[in-house]
Amino acid sequence: MLIIAVTGMPGSGKSSVARVLGEELGAPVLVMGDVVREEAARRGLELTPANLEIVARELRLEYGPGFVADVIAERIKAMGVSIAVVDGVRSLSEIQSFSKLGRVCVVAVHSSPSVRLERVIARGRVGDARSVEEFKLRDRSNIALGIGEAIALADYVIVNNSSLENLLEEARRLAGEVKVANKDCGRGRD
Repeated sequence: MLIIAVTGMPGSGKSSVARVLGEELGAPVLVMGDVVREEAARRGLELTPANLEIVARELRLEYGPGFVADVIAERIKAMGVSIAVVDGVRSLSEIQSFSKLGRVCVVAVHSSPSVRLERVIARGRVGDARSVEEFKLRDRSNIALGIGEAIALADYVIVNNSSLENLLEEARRLAGEVKVANKDCGRGRD
């Protein structure tokens, strides 16, 4: 099995990259944040950035740093697929959870904070930051979870400070490269 684990800070473009990789590789895309949103909804909480960060932190404290990834891994196993794309990996613990299923290819999407802030405010997704303060809270939370290590140890990095068209073109190019070189993903990291 091959898991394409897409990581990046909020607003970097990781969901767009994950979607294209899924389409190009014929793979389902599972979103890590869905597990947190589902739990917040189960608890009857409004889906605000602060509430989502609290739930994400509590899940990891109570069940371990790889818990959200373990839930997604179970969903992947139930699908019976040979390749899956995971959107929103936040730490090495999560990457290690996925490595129990097979090879993990980590793709990091990077954008400058100012570009990301502009995108997050403009898209207005449920649970997204609506202010600079909320944006900074999300960034600090992601950094505390260990996203920097996941980004630093990525097999592939896409810099996304340009247009959506350029990002999608880069994601399609990367999909072709992963098809050819996926056997090398994770070497030296696991």
